[in-house]
Amino acid sequence: MHDIIDTFAHDSWVLPYLKRYKGLLLLVIFLGFMTFFCGSALMFTSGYLISRAAQRPENILLIYVPIVLTRAFGIGRPAFRYAQRLTSHNWVLRIVSDFRKKLYLAVEKTAVTIRQERQTGDILAVLADDIEHIENLYLRTIFPVIIGWLLYIVVTVAIGGFNWAFGLLMFLLFGMITIVIPLISVAVNGARVYKTREIQHDFYVGLTDSVLGLADWVIAGRQKDLVANQDQPIEAQVRLRRQDHHFTWWRDFTTQMFVGIITIVMLVFADVEFGGSDKLVNWIAAFTLAIFPTIDAFQGIAQGFTEWPSHQASIRRVNDFDHNEKTASAVPQVEVVPNDFTALNINDVTFQYENGKAPAVSHLNLQIKKGEKLAILGPSGAGKSTLLKLLLGDLTATDGQILVNDIDVAALQTHRAELFGVLDQQPYLFNSTVMNNVRLGNLAATDEQVIAAVEAVGLGELVAGLPDGYQTAMSEGGNRFSGGERQRFALARILLQDAPIIILDEPTVSLDPITEAAILATIFKLFKDKTIIWVTHHLMGVKYVDQVRFIENGQFEMVGSPAELYQTEPRFKKLLDLDRGLTTE
Repeated sequence: MHDIIDTFAHDSWVLPYLKRYKGLLLLVIFLGFMTFFCGSALMFTSGYLISRAAQRPENILLIYVPIVLTRAFGIGRPAFRYAQRLTSHNWVLRIVSDFRKKLYLAVEKTAVTIRQERQTGDILAVLADDIEHIENLYLRTIFPVIIGWLLYIVVTVAIGGFNWAFGLLMFLLFGMITIVIPLISVAVNGARVYKTREIQHDFYVGLTDSVLGLADWVIAGRQKDLVANQDQPIEAQVRLRRQDHHFTWWRDFTTQMFVGIITIVMLVFADVEFGGSDKLVNWIAAFTLAIFPTIDAFQGIAQGFTEWPSHQASIRRVNDFDHNEKTASAVPQVEVVPNDFTALNINDVTFQYENGKAPAVSHLNLQIKKGEKLAILGPSGAGKSTLLKLLLGDLTATDGQILVNDIDVAALQTHRAELFGVLDQQPYLFNSTVMNNVRLGNLAATDEQVIAAVEAVGLGELVAGLPDGYQTAMSEGGNRFSGGERQRFALARILLQDAPIIILDEPTVSLDPITEAAILATIFKLFKDKTIIWVTHHLMGVKYVDQVRFIENGQFEMVGSPAELYQTEPRFKKLLDLDRGLTTE
């Protein structure tokens, strides 16, 4: 129980919607209660009717009211059931719509760095499973538990009104079905569900890797190994599911044993209360038969509790996304005019990851004025990617500030797309038309502006030669185009975006030298009036920048223009000569 309370202590996904749609929630509970009430009342009146009619044939003239009630409850039960299903699914569809929007917004906050922070399989698990689990939390746990417990209280209080001793006994017996067995289900099944989730997570991650690297498996001739790798987690899940089915069988068997005991107790209670009178004896069957429809409601409680561990993991995961979103938007945002950009300042910035032994970057200072071109170089792990995340506001400096026009970058996140254009190593092209993919940089752009951007990056003739021109589908990931062509399409997007600061995160790292040189020449030509921050690990194209900063061990080691460093820094000269293909002694 403490675990449940702890899960909901800082929840912003489940409890808020119970409050937002409380009117609809009460209607769902009422309709669900009436469904089982009508079922019990149908059996109750039927039992009375059968008993009364069996006494004397002429009693048929005296039981018109029970006949009418039997028909009414018989019609009412499916009617209430149908209305309850419609209402509960109406509830779920509303909140799922809100959930998906909220989740996508939360993911969007970390879209630039999400591939570095989370595995693709993790994201797939969240999008594919977690929303569905929270949906089922309402349909299969919250609603059945509330309705079942409400019915539990009503039934035991009603019996207690006749005889408090029997009422207490029924309270204990029903409590075994509605409280004890569900809690045992959580305790026994919790570890199994957790293990299932862990296997499923690994399966998603492994399957994603296998799909993305399918060509390599085939080239290596290891197709059988690939299939075997996927079979292992599936077989593990099958074993756990078999154990779950075994436990469910014993749980349901135990529940039916208690149902039998409750039926006998109810029969004894009815006999004690009504068996002494010929006029009241008809109520014995009525009270006994009324028990059976309530059992369906009580069994739903155990099933709902059994599924709680799955729901709990999903609630915690989506709340982690929500926490990241709130953290990112905690700083009051400031309106900006992108064309008024004058300078970006990094003032004594230090950042250390929570588990890091040393700061990723330490006491960095830098000023980049409007129109300047800066290259940040350094080996892998030197702090280049961390610095980019700090510049974009994806990370917040442990110490120091990053200012755009003297405004902290954290206060500019709602206008980030207006300030920063980003071209990274693997820009994504969607399975849509060329026109739609390029227009992603500026949704308000006209067709003429899109065409002009494509021609500016040197792809006009290529697109004109496609089967449907600008309406040609790019295919998933833009796979019908080469790496250099994909980068040029991404450049066209950024050109339409028209942001004053362009960040290049090693955009040519996977290209051949000739294509790399052509792409770099195009970039610096198109954005000659923009401020460019170019992160790279080698020096090809460094002639285009105004200043160079080497970063190593989280600090700037060499600073100056390319010409200055070539004359004064032997290390820089050696690296540049190597990139130019010049031999050095």
